[in-house]
Amino acid sequence: MSKFQPTPAILLLEDGTVFHGKSAGKIGTTTGEICFNTGMTGYQEIFTDPSYFGQLLVATNAHIGNYGTKHVETESGNIKIAGLICKNFTWQYSRKLADESIQEYFERENLVGISDVDTRAVVRHIRSKGAMNAIISSEILDVKKLKKELAKVPSMEGLELASKVSTKEPYFIGDPNKDFKVAVLDLGVKQNILRCLSDRGCYLKVFPAKTDFEEIKRWNPDGYFISNGPGDPGVMDYAVETAKAILVDDKPLFGICLGHQILARAVGIPTYKMHNGHRGINHPVKNIVNGTCEITSQNHGFGVSPDAVRANADKVEITHVNLNDDTIEGIRIKNKKAFSVQYHPEASPGPHDARYLFDEFLALMKAELVVHS
Repeated sequence: MSKFQPTPAILLLEDGTVFHGKSAGKIGTTTGEICFNTGMTGYQEIFTDPSYFGQLLVATNAHIGNYGTKHVETESGNIKIAGLICKNFTWQYSRKLADESIQEYFERENLVGISDVDTRAVVRHIRSKGAMNAIISSEILDVKKLKKELAKVPSMEGLELASKVSTKEPYFIGDPNKDFKVAVLDLGVKQNILRCLSDRGCYLKVFPAKTDFEEIKRWNPDGYFISNGPGDPGVMDYAVETAKAILVDDKPLFGICLGHQILARAVGIPTYKMHNGHRGINHPVKNIVNGTCEITSQNHGFGVSPDAVRANADKVEITHVNLNDDTIEGIRIKNKKAFSVQYHPEASPGPHDARYLFDEFLALMKAELVVHS
């Protein structure tokens, strides 16, 4: 393991706030919307989650990199975060199973980061002022120059990003002899979501984000799944139209995270940009249907309008709510076999309290098989 020698680095926020630290990963400059994740483990899965595309991640856990990295512990083909902000960038590791250090991993993936930053101060600032764009640089240390570069970065609100991380061509996962065929609309799907479906006996065909519904329907799936992903659901009319067509087809439909927001918009429920979003692996959610509480893994900066959901009780049932702020965490479309959750039931990383939702999706498909047999 080669010796890592950090150099000075700067984090500049859109409102002019400046933090000084040391370089982490590749020497360079990167921009994006700043957000924070409170999880204490699973950093590599977080780095490779497509939902983080275009975002600078603040890790609130004190040590990042202490257990190294491993090629199989990823949620997509490469790192998706735009940059990392952390307190201790621990490039030395002791896990024997690790393939390489986090520094080597970042250099190979061309990721720019900053360490030795007071992440508590950064997070308190974001919680107070809200999500905003930021820039990290270990090559430009002139704040005036950085401000000019940062001014060029578009706001996350209004950005369509799902098609940028979606697969370019359809592909298959699982055994074609299994009982159920599930069509996956890939808006930035995590690999462990696909595993959760495949492990339950589903044969998957994963379609690009902008695939025409008629092409998806020709595969004759038993159910549809709309995935998580990055960006603003308010500018994703193409996905909303697909969701509307799926509802007309009236086969089982399950949506997660961005898929939850798209399903809501498909039935006329608007979405909004949250003040700072939910990102972590310990968010308490109440299941309204059975009264139980789940500890959940979350990663989203947009939400479904609570007022609009409650005003449309004739067509949408609330199934889950967040116990921290009462935001809508799950819905079911009345008179349809369609439901969705805002959080991540596959929970990689995180607790597995909500994996029963995959079983509920499977149960809907089984019920349909019985009806039509």
